[in-house]
Amino acid sequence: MKKILIAEDDITSRTLLQSVLSKWGYEVTAASDGHEAWAALHETDAPCLVILDWEMPGINGVELCRRLREEQQERALYLILLTSRGESGDMVLGLEAGADDFIAKPYNNAELKARVGVGLRILMLQNKMREREKLQGVLEMAGAVCHELNQPLQVVSGFSEMLLEEIDPGEKNYENLSTIKEGVDRISALTRKIMGITQYKAKPYLKSRIIDIDQSSG
Repeated sequence: MKKILIAEDDITSRTLLQSVLSKWGYEVTAASDGHEAWAALHETDAPCLVILDWEMPGINGVELCRRLREEQQERALYLILLTSRGESGDMVLGLEAGADDFIAKPYNNAELKARVGVGLRILMLQNKMREREKLQGVLEMAGAVCHELNQPLQVVSGFSEMLLEEIDPGEKNYENLSTIKEGVDRISALTRKIMGITQYKAKPYLKSRIIDIDQSSG
């Protein structure tokens, strides 16, 4: 979340921008034109916050915004256009292309810092929403699977109980059948709990997050 990509063809402006962002603790990737920026944004673990100069050779900032928004991005992107244009028509053009914000040249560092901060907060909220939607999808799929499992589990549990009533507790198979019934009943209880979850909590698992069944509630 602390990574930022900047694309600026003017070396002086690019160096100054990279310097001030690095001083604020951001990990900055710098590109000298739109083609370099496009390539950098398609690398593994690329930055999600991007500051693009409007006027660049090759692919300008507006066109780059448009191309990025046309892609099916699995991650959230926050695009800021850096521009000396101040006409409302230009702003509309940038927004329609997919820009989230503008920073007017010449900018002051306080404004830059504030707008970058806003962008990072929005990215954080978007990522939380995406994570919640993903977990909700997992929960719905799990509920559907549990619904399909519930009937055969009930059948196994019922037949196990019938067989236990017909077998003497001292027989060898009685203990085996008891173990089977206990296991099936535990699975049945778990499937009912999953199907009854309406409010859930997540917990870390490896590099992702999973639904914490014990902490979730119906």
